[in-house]
Amino acid sequence: MTVKQLSLPALVDACTRLGVPAVGLWREPVAQYGLEATAALVRDAGLAVTSLCRGGFLTALDDGDRARALANNRTAIDEAVTLGTDTLVLVSGGLPPGSRDLVAARERVADALVSLAPYAADRGVRLAIEPLHPMFAADRCVVSTLDQALDLAERFPARQVGVVVDTYHIWWDDRAPAAVARAGTTGRIHSFQLADWTTPLPAGVLTGRGQLGDGAIDFRHWLALVESAGWAGFIEVELFNEELWAREGAEVLAETATRFTACTQPASR
Repeated sequence: MTVKQLSLPALVDACTRLGVPAVGLWREPVAQYGLEATAALVRDAGLAVTSLCRGGFLTALDDGDRARALANNRTAIDEAVTLGTDTLVLVSGGLPPGSRDLVAARERVADALVSLAPYAADRGVRLAIEPLHPMFAADRCVVSTLDQALDLAERFPARQVGVVVDTYHIWWDDRAPAAVARAGTTGRIHSFQLADWTTPLPAGVLTGRGQLGDGAIDFRHWLALVESAGWAGFIEVELFNEELWAREGAEVLAETATRFTACTQPASR
């Protein structure tokens, strides 16, 4: 998504030339290019697929809407298998129309996981609940903190359900460092993502994720926290940013790779 202006073949080519070893995929461009074709493209290039984004949106009240959401998530799990990733990122969904009950909405997410978690585990896929910043609680994600995500995940075995640690969404929360440790203790960090917090936020706020190093987040701090919690996997960069999308994609990818190195290597280097 950081360089969504690139076609999947162009993305794979740019990653290969830059030495980027893995890519996190989104379902929409995969569907556009073709599921089997995408799987072959990344496999033939030797790229790992870190995660598939996204499943979720599990808070509907209407029985028909809930059934369709569950079916869509099962399809997403099957797509993850085909693409060769063991992680499906879940964005829980916002409040359904007419509701103001956050607690009940979160419980509907838990109810959905009762069905989805075993289905995913049987196929070798882990579900990764991503908490989003509270500004998205009404319309996009009723899970706003890492502790809330863990409260849901810990109802299930760690091999079935874990969490996403995304700096953009949790950097502000003084309880999040302890939650990272909690997640590590139980083996529930399933994805680690970086994006910076820059202001002012754009209209609609969704595309406000800043390029690494342009904002307020101390990435070395968060990297140390997740590594101390046992994370040794790939680190994703996920930027929603209209200014970046308006630029040439390979240039943005090269810049992002350079920023990633600068923001995550020890300060003494």
